[in-house]
Amino acid sequence: MNPISNLQARLEAQGYWVATRLLAPGTIFDAYCPCETRIEAVFSGQMRIVIDGRSRLMGPGDWVEIPAGAMVSAEIIGEEPVLDLEATLHA
Repeated sequence: MNPISNLQARLEAQGYWVATRLLAPGTIFDAYCPCETRIEAVFSGQMRIVIDGRSRLMGPGDWVEIPAGAMVSAEIIGEEPVLDLEATLHA
């Protein structure tokens, strides 16, 4: 099992809905407020994510938990697409 499939299976077993995404360079996600807890994990490329005003540069192997109700925005940095995994916890 590859690392993405392995992580996906572990998160799904904990009740997360999981999607993998390939995000183009320059993609911007405007600020939003998710209703559910989320996990973002980066497998390639770089993205800057801002959670409640705190900025973090994420690259391969990095992950972050986004609490429900937090204000979030993100941007793909550099010329390489980002392969990431987004997991949403459904109560």
